[in-house]
Amino acid sequence: MRQTFLVFLLALFLFAEETSAQSVLISPKVSTYTRPKPEFESKKTFTVRYPRVKASTPALSRRIESTLSYSKVLGLNIREEMSEYQWLEEADYEILYNKNGVLTIALTMFGSAAYPSGMQETLVIDLKNGNRMLPLNAFVSLPKLAALIRLAQQAEIVKSLKEIKDDPENNDVEPDALFEGKSFSVENLREFAVNDSGVTFIYDYQFPHVVKALQPEGRYSYSWKDLRLFIKQDGALGKFLR
Repeated sequence: MRQTFLVFLLALFLFAEETSAQSVLISPKVSTYTRPKPEFESKKTFTVRYPRVKASTPALSRRIESTLSYSKVLGLNIREEMSEYQWLEEADYEILYNKNGVLTIALTMFGSAAYPSGMQETLVIDLKNGNRMLPLNAFVSLPKLAALIRLAQQAEIVKSLKEIKDDPENNDVEPDALFEGKSFSVENLREFAVNDSGVTFIYDYQFPHVVKALQPEGRYSYSWKDLRLFIKQDGALGKFLR
């Protein structure tokens, strides 16, 4: 009887550990920095909203927070921003998915120099180890997967070119030049998002600021069924096929 009870407790503990690893608690910590010598009054302060993570263990929490570092992902340098650089106005994050052992989160920074600009990167975190999920961890046949997405991108480019050329307000724009060299490759598989429906791959066309409004969305979504042949069965996303 005692042995049975101990087995039950062990099973309950393992279940709790497994359940706790399925998602993490993320709460914001907002820090406002004051520049000692602002170039303009509007540059006096900037705000960074840090994601503070509570995972199953303190070590895992720290690992995830390190993976989500604005400095690592977007190149934020607080010391430079406090002195001569003075571009940043706000750094923030958005949780897109947080269950089934996977965290999808978008980190963003906005600022201004000659004109307002921003940058964003979406990451998928394996909550088992706290690391960023890379294409090699999640997918197989990477060249074929990139080729599949490239077909969708080519269709997007054809549609965008037509829309740009058909709009008389774009007479001073050279549409073909905007898309020169824009081709989805294996390297572009690095940025993607995961949710219950499937995977969305993200491509930034990096249009100049003056024509940024003409930039295509660059989002290519596939269901888990669509990607079955490309998901690494024993990888971090294999669970979504079962």
